[in-house]
Amino acid sequence: MLTIFGAILPVFLLILVGAGLRRLGFPGEAAWGPLSRLAYYVLFPALILETLGGAELGALRVGPMAAAIVATLVAVMAVLLALRPWLADTDPAFSSVVQGSTRVNGYICLALVENIWGNAGLTVAAIAMAAIVPTVNVLAVSTLARFGHGGDPRVRAVVRTLARNPLIWAAIIGIALNATGIGLPPVIGPMAEMLSRAALPLGLLIVGAALDFTAVRVDAATIARSAALKLLMAPAVAAVFLWLFGVEGITAGVALLFMAAPTATASYVLARELGGDARLMAGLVTAQTLASLVTLPVILVFVQ
Repeated sequence: MLTIFGAILPVFLLILVGAGLRRLGFPGEAAWGPLSRLAYYVLFPALILETLGGAELGALRVGPMAAAIVATLVAVMAVLLALRPWLADTDPAFSSVVQGSTRVNGYICLALVENIWGNAGLTVAAIAMAAIVPTVNVLAVSTLARFGHGGDPRVRAVVRTLARNPLIWAAIIGIALNATGIGLPPVIGPMAEMLSRAALPLGLLIVGAALDFTAVRVDAATIARSAALKLLMAPAVAAVFLWLFGVEGITAGVALLFMAAPTATASYVLARELGGDARLMAGLVTAQTLASLVTLPVILVFVQ
C-alpha cells in the first residue's frame, strides 16, 4: 500500500498545484484554454505516437485486453440506460452522467502507469487508449445527440468527432509504424520524445486548473451515484471481463487502472458544446478526481 501511495501522491499533488495556480491567477485565466489545447492536440498525441511507434508489442496480449475494455464500457452503458430514471432528473443531466461514468482521464492514467510500471506500462496504456478513445467518444457523442438539448442526432456528427480526435490518429499512426517495421523516423522520433516529456506534467496541472469545487454542490446525490458507478462498479465489471478474456499481469493491471480512473476534464467542454448539463459535468469531474485519491490505491493493491 505504501508503494502505491508513493506512486499516486506525486500525481495528485501536481493536480493540486494546478488548482492552486489557477486560484492564484497564474499564469492568467486566459492561459489555461490554450495550454489545454496544446496538451490535447500536440503533447499528448506525441506521447502516444512515441510510445507505440517504438514499442515491442509482440509479447503483449493486447487484443484480449482491448476486447475486455470495450466490453466493460458497453456493459456500463447498458447499466446506465437501465437505471436512467434513477440516475438523473433531466435528459441533459443524464448525458453528463454517461460521460462521467464512461470517459477516462488519460493524463492521470498515464502518469500513474509510468510511476508504477514504467515504459512497459506506457506501451500497454497507449494500446488501452486506442481502444478507449473511439469507444467512449461514440458513447458520449451518441448520448449527447439523443439526450442533450440542441445536439446533432445524425451519425455523421459522431463520425466527424472521431475523425477530428488527435489521440485516435496518433494511435493509428504509431501502430502502423510499429507493425510495418518502419518505426519512428530519425528526426520525428527524438522530437516526439521531447514533446512527450512535457505532456504528463502539463496535463496534470491542467486537470487541477479545471477543478470546480463549487460545482460539486449542484446535485450532490447525482454526483455521488455517478462517482460510485465510475470508481467502483466500472472496475468491478472490468475485473470480470479481464478474467473472462484471460488477461493477466501488467496488461490486466493497466486496463483495470483505466477503468477505475476518474472521468476526463474534456467532458465539460463536450457537455457545453453539445447540449449536456455542463455545470453538473464540472461537479462530476471534480468529485471523481478527489474521490479517486481514496479508491485508486485500494484497487491498485489488488493488481500488484
